[in-house]
Amino acid sequence: MSDVAIAVVDAETPGNIGTIARSMKNFGLDDLLLVDPPELPRESEAYGYAGQARDDILPNAREISFDELADEYHTVGCTAITNEDDRKHVRYPFVTPGELADDLGAIDADTAIVFGRERVGLTNEEIARLDQVCSIPASAEYPVLNLGQAATIVLYELRDVTVGETQLPDTIHDRAEQSEIEGLHDQFADLLDAVGHPEEKRAKTRRLFRRVLGRAHPTGRETTTLRGLFRQATQRLADDEQ
Repeated sequence: MSDVAIAVVDAETPGNIGTIARSMKNFGLDDLLLVDPPELPRESEAYGYAGQARDDILPNAREISFDELADEYHTVGCTAITNEDDRKHVRYPFVTPGELADDLGAIDADTAIVFGRERVGLTNEEIARLDQVCSIPASAEYPVLNLGQAATIVLYELRDVTVGETQLPDTIHDRAEQSEIEGLHDQFADLLDAVGHPEEKRAKTRRLFRRVLGRAHPTGRETTTLRGLFRQATQRLADDEQ
């Protein structure tokens, strides 16, 4: 079963961080990660809104860089804005919170659910670096939710994973370490370079590959095998050019 952390990127209002911490307490989570957070003094709204989470989750929140977040965790970016077809790969494909719960319940991985800014959410550049995308189905006329509301909905749907209200799968998928998967992404980039893939298409192709791996959750053996194949292919192409 996944160990789930909640990450908030560049929050503008301390109160929203407190609200998210309270929702985490409600649904059995305690690892709060903050990227570029505002100041959170004890007298701030964050502690006023956190409820009982003011005693443990909020004061123990860890500040982390976006690079560390993307490199160390299987990441799921939450967004209201999605792409609706497969011509783009920044915000597509995406899962609903309920589908995400089924997915995370079947793997063993350190996972971070990532929420963005109150007004603009996560940027395309940030989403492109994350492994999966999650979106809450809402009215097409007004799909954007308040940050605290969105987090509460997602965490409620993850309750089967985080507090175990229902029977989880007997077999847990043994997902590779995130560092190994990031190494696979790096070697895929080297292979694109070696085969002369058009430079203007490489970023999109790498995003496509990241989305595929984000859904596939490769095992350690699968990751090692693919890395070996990519390494051999890249070396073979380099040898042929000499």
